[in-house]
Amino acid sequence: MAEKKSTRQAYGEYLAKLRDEKQELVVLDADLSGATKTNIFAKQCTERHFNVGIAEANLMGMSAGLAAVGKIPFASTFAIFGAGRAYEIIRNSICYPKLNVKIALTHSGISVGEDGGSHQSIEDLALMRVMPNMTVLCPADAVETEKMIDAALAIDGPVYIRLGRSDVPILFDENYNFEVGKATPLKEGQDVTIIATGLMVGPALEAVELLAAEGISAALLNMGSIKPLDVAAVEAAAKATGAIVTAEEHSVIGGLGSAVAEVLAETCPVAMERIGVKDRFGQSGKVPPLMAEYGLTANDILAAAKKVIGRK
Repeated sequence: MAEKKSTRQAYGEYLAKLRDEKQELVVLDADLSGATKTNIFAKQCTERHFNVGIAEANLMGMSAGLAAVGKIPFASTFAIFGAGRAYEIIRNSICYPKLNVKIALTHSGISVGEDGGSHQSIEDLALMRVMPNMTVLCPADAVETEKMIDAALAIDGPVYIRLGRSDVPILFDENYNFEVGKATPLKEGQDVTIIATGLMVGPALEAVELLAAEGISAALLNMGSIKPLDVAAVEAAAKATGAIVTAEEHSVIGGLGSAVAEVLAETCPVAMERIGVKDRFGQSGKVPPLMAEYGLTANDILAAAKKVIGRK
């Protein structure tokens, strides 16, 4: 069985590893460092970790100020609070002046579990994606999380990294290459292309195997970079297979599915199905039943692939 680790855990551990190499790195949290795992950095580098309290607007405002004087701040809290409550500060104090702030928000999506609909952020990709100057990234596992942190540090400007609470399988090794604006082909296929992001990459891999058992050849792209999107890869997939399925642990409105649909509508119209949360709020529960309830399983991807092939 594959080793598992949450992307929030990988985030906290990797920040701590970078503390000596990146002296300009500072970390801010809104009184949730134990949950976001920035407490790992705080224990090793107390003078460069700032707990702003339950004040998400201040979290982003302070991060903007620190970036303005040459620091590289990583701002963390739960996605529902950071993307929602602090939206206007991110827009006007970080993105508008294009300041070098990295916003890494945890506890995204339905996989938050028992915290329920009030804490299950299914809108954050849409909110971050719509803002000019913002780069939007969503890692599939712990390894890709580290690669995305490195990529974010190489960008002089705002970056959003979407992180999760639940442990997910480690899919990649240290040789894995992530590049902003580029999709990673994971499987080749001729009948349909699945484009997945975040923790839905794991179920997408399962779906590819289920489809193969039924004689259906499915290609799989890991789209860790939501903005900029790999437009060329989407167009190539549409031309190669003529059928696209997107999979994300986010609303089907405004996230990966919308981004891919925009490309297809403008340049290469083909049959498409979107796996994601269908315009409803989350609810409290254990993660596996929730994923099934919201249609976020390998079997749901399988069904969508068969449906879209039938529409070609």
